[in-house]
Amino acid sequence: MTLRFGMLLGLAALAWGMDGWYPHEGGLLKYRVNIRFGEEPDTMPDGWKFGRVSAVAADAKGEVYVFHRGTKADPLIVFDAKGKYLRSWGRGMFGNEHGLRVDPQGNVWVTDNGDHQVFKFDRNGELLLKLGVKGQAGTDERTFNRPTDIAFARSGEFYVSDGYGNSRVVKFSKEGKYLLAWGKFGTNTGEFNTPHSVAVDSQGHVYVSDRENNRIQICDANGRFLKQWTHLGATQNIFITDKDEVWVITHRNNIENLTYDTLAGRIMRVDVDSGKILGAMESPGHWIHVTPGKEIFIGSLTGNVFRWYPGWLERGLGPTEGLKSNH
Repeated sequence: MTLRFGMLLGLAALAWGMDGWYPHEGGLLKYRVNIRFGEEPDTMPDGWKFGRVSAVAADAKGEVYVFHRGTKADPLIVFDAKGKYLRSWGRGMFGNEHGLRVDPQGNVWVTDNGDHQVFKFDRNGELLLKLGVKGQAGTDERTFNRPTDIAFARSGEFYVSDGYGNSRVVKFSKEGKYLLAWGKFGTNTGEFNTPHSVAVDSQGHVYVSDRENNRIQICDANGRFLKQWTHLGATQNIFITDKDEVWVITHRNNIENLTYDTLAGRIMRVDVDSGKILGAMESPGHWIHVTPGKEIFIGSLTGNVFRWYPGWLERGLGPTEGLKSNH
């Protein structure tokens, strides 16, 4: 009787033209969240707090690196897997903090889209490599114009999406020598409007978030266009695991992303071959990193690091506000 009544209500809603919640594409990703990783509990030095968190990444040891735009703490802060402060560096080094990645050797790379530079550090903050000319925007072999992200091929070569001022991807040797670049401003294939993120799969294919064109373009290692995905919206950031699991933090379209200031985003897991969405869930965010243990770290311009971890509540608040989960 109850089931029949529910069906009647559903049919009535359709008849009245009432819209319901849109389902999660590919099915719901069943995760729980710590919305203030690194700040609850707060173990940072007294008076420190995050500004806008632009990026986050974790290394093979489980340490978590946070890149943020605040004045009350060093811009690059390292925590253990549970959010305990370990070390930090970088005060006064950057014009505007943007991208952060950890390479397979454990080195820490960041993009500074304010001073047009890319930095490589060891895990303790020692500077190993610097690309670009501080304060000088350009499109030649020596300069960038507001670079956004870095990605590493298994060969050791790496790519920089040069992305707010320029509309190109730049490829370097593992030693940091310029090899080639491709892309220009536009809407055709091989052209970009804000290449905001870049990632590489095990085959050496290069995935470029062409954010303001609401697509991801996929190229070979030399920039030759292979295909594009136009169904994922305005993708902020792409992360590809060693097993070619593709994860994105994305928004319905570029106008919604900008209007809501990244607040109305979704995390999606995507099939590497077909682009099919395998699962999704809501989350604001600007940057995504997925650990081997399937924890998802999101850097949010709200000033938060979200730590999503597998688990799902089996019931809501009860008389004693008791919660039970399978985590």
